[in-house]
Amino acid sequence: MSEKREDPILVTRSLLPPLEEYVEMLKPIWDSAWLTNMGTYHEEFKRQLKSYLMAPNLELFVNGHMALELAIQAMELEGEVITTPFSFSSTAHAIVRNGLTPVFCDINPEDYTLDVDMLEDLITDRTCAIVPVHVYGNLCDVERIETIAESHGLKVIYDAAHTFGEELDGKGVGRWGDASMFSFHATKVFNSIEGGAVTFRDPKLEERLYQLKNFGITGYESVEHVGANGKMNEFQAAMGLCNLRYVEEAIGRRRSLVMRYRSRLDGIEGIRLCRENPRVRYNYAYMPVVFDGYGATRDEIFQVLKEHNIHVRKYFYPCINDYACYRDRYRKEETPVAARISGQVLTLPLYPELPTEVVDEVCQVIREAGRG
Repeated sequence: MSEKREDPILVTRSLLPPLEEYVEMLKPIWDSAWLTNMGTYHEEFKRQLKSYLMAPNLELFVNGHMALELAIQAMELEGEVITTPFSFSSTAHAIVRNGLTPVFCDINPEDYTLDVDMLEDLITDRTCAIVPVHVYGNLCDVERIETIAESHGLKVIYDAAHTFGEELDGKGVGRWGDASMFSFHATKVFNSIEGGAVTFRDPKLEERLYQLKNFGITGYESVEHVGANGKMNEFQAAMGLCNLRYVEEAIGRRRSLVMRYRSRLDGIEGIRLCRENPRVRYNYAYMPVVFDGYGATRDEIFQVLKEHNIHVRKYFYPCINDYACYRDRYRKEETPVAARISGQVLTLPLYPELPTEVVDEVCQVIREAGRG
């Protein structure tokens, strides 16, 4: 029987560049005293990200949530927005805070993204947009979503927080839909401490997004919109520039750890792992495991791992339509697949510095727990 480890294993760890490299980046900020308001690093980070993500257009934001909220606002939408309950709270909150009504579509049981087979049945004359979510690095069926959206005249804004740097058939994921939001939160594959970006198809959106993130200011003495303060500062941009130099190496290490997990857990009865799409270049953001008919429940596995000082995450749990703030309007039973997966899934520890032997240790604890 595996023994409890003394030092904790966390579910994630932030990607950080060498300290001296980041400190060196700070010197020009100190010399110029230009800390925010689209400084030199902001503009360089924007340029490099646009290239890395193969994005037609890109705007930076202080965080991913503000990026999504303002992307939706920039579309000037009214009515209902179809989205998924199997996501982080930010997705639905961004819709609601724009005065729009979320309509929750269930997920498919294979990759946990929006079930496109159910999509058209939810479209009404009040539907204005679709906000699908790429989950764990699994891409939505972007081609079918695009076809459906075009046939009904709907906007598509992807929550791409989990898919930084991913590609479909060599095409950057941010090129799909009208816009995509990327999060650069400290827990993500790539971070700028906090931060986010919107990639978008229509170049006319650039001016609108810029104004919305900068208080609605349109000129030196002109404020034409009710905007927010969504600007990324120079310290964030500097961290982003540093981390861009190391993200490919980090993704490579993540891949090797995911393959190790798969070699230890794949094929075990009652344990379900996501299958990879050969058309996708993945970033290996998460290691989700679904316990369905295993010798122990998800919550029992969670507890056993915790007792071994191994910290995992019930991600996503609960579903958004089961949040206290939405429960009076929605019922999780209306999206049964999302409700079921939410009660069965754990994301396991995954970050580049994670020792391979710890992956083996985590898997051993899971296997022992399943045997009772």
